[in-house]
Amino acid sequence: MHSQSMNRKVPALTHTHCATVLLAACLIAILLITPASAKVYIDINAPSATRVPIIVPPFQNTGSQPDAQKLSKRMASIISTDLEFSGLFRIIDHKILNKAYLRGVTRNQIKWDSLSVTGAEAIVTGAFSVSNNRVNVELRLFDAVQGRFIMGKKYSGTLKEHRLICHRFASEIFRELTGAPGMFETGIVFVMRTGGNKELYYCDYDGSNQRRLTTYNSLTLSPSFSPDASMLAFTSYRAGNPDLYLMHLAQGRTEKISSKKGINISPDWSPDGKKIALTLSLKDGNSEIYILDINSRKLERITKHWATDVSPKWSPDGRHMAFVSSRSGNPQIYILTIANRSVRRITFGKGKYNTSPAWSPRGDRIIYAGMTDGKFNINSISPSSSNYRQLTAGHGNNEDPSWSPDGRYITFSSNRTGRSEIYIMRADGTGQKRITFGNDEKYDPTWSPIPGK
Repeated sequence: MHSQSMNRKVPALTHTHCATVLLAACLIAILLITPASAKVYIDINAPSATRVPIIVPPFQNTGSQPDAQKLSKRMASIISTDLEFSGLFRIIDHKILNKAYLRGVTRNQIKWDSLSVTGAEAIVTGAFSVSNNRVNVELRLFDAVQGRFIMGKKYSGTLKEHRLICHRFASEIFRELTGAPGMFETGIVFVMRTGGNKELYYCDYDGSNQRRLTTYNSLTLSPSFSPDASMLAFTSYRAGNPDLYLMHLAQGRTEKISSKKGINISPDWSPDGKKIALTLSLKDGNSEIYILDINSRKLERITKHWATDVSPKWSPDGRHMAFVSSRSGNPQIYILTIANRSVRRITFGKGKYNTSPAWSPRGDRIIYAGMTDGKFNINSISPSSSNYRQLTAGHGNNEDPSWSPDGRYITFSSNRTGRSEIYIMRADGTGQKRITFGNDEKYDPTWSPIPGK
């Protein structure tokens, strides 16, 4: 992605959007105007923050080419859906006002008196034009109470990139009004069963733009993003053994990095991106946790126990590791301190079978899949083994949790409809939303880092 201000050029920015970078390759963002010291309107850490009422009317087609793709309503809807899912905004139905009162795009064109009756505290306006399979979009955010311009941008991209444009502006709105980065440009990689095989697929965080990443006609499992989203580690049986691979996303190149006899599974990147924790079965076929240095390929053994130790997950500070072990009989979640190899169990009393831990980006919570009454549900617990919460309930199994990079959302798989699909929800378990559809089973989602961060 290249970016330039209204009056001067600035260095190109690298867009590390998941899987293929085709979506962002042609996107040009210009015209960023913000106050010198942006005001934070929403305290995202407040325990009971009030949702900001915001209205996003259909965008205006200012070009000569008809809106055959129905971008006017579609782009407004994408931004509205993003903001509503955040849990911090309440979308006001634009239909309560006549179209004539909602055609304003700039501050001088907006009919502020009419807008005040909606109760909106913010408004997003948009104008676009389509030409030669490209779309040019102007988007603005206003304080609807004060009638004040807050922020605006122009984007240019292919028609297929209209969703990315909307996700990007929604992230800009989130950042402007909360002071925290938005995650609407992120993506999710998951495993899909296709026939008798399992392959890796990618989709935007909301399930759109789904595409296939591997065509190995084999079993491909356990995807894990590098911290900068430039690489994807995963296990595949493509050569007959469950070996560990790296996919370099920008180049589309894949290399094998661990092919020890036995299993090479459940990779997880260290916070600095220099190492990968994984599970190997080098000694007597027993599963243990190891650390693999990416450059030297040197292995360091982390656990040494007769029981099965699997599924390592680094803490954000790189000092600890959550993992699953059967050393207490049934699978439970443990935390290992890397410096001295001390181990302590953190799941007690809630479920006899707990697996798939994932450490929150802040380091204050660990989510996992736990079985109670014969069903798996997503649970959350502090690293000190306190403040337990069950986040899902009801029919079906809910498994494979993964945090969003900002720690405010969780993706997981669930077969609550009879077929395993990918879902997302807020970190407190609210707003559960299915994002994949179709006839094939989907599992093991992993959320990408925020692009460019």
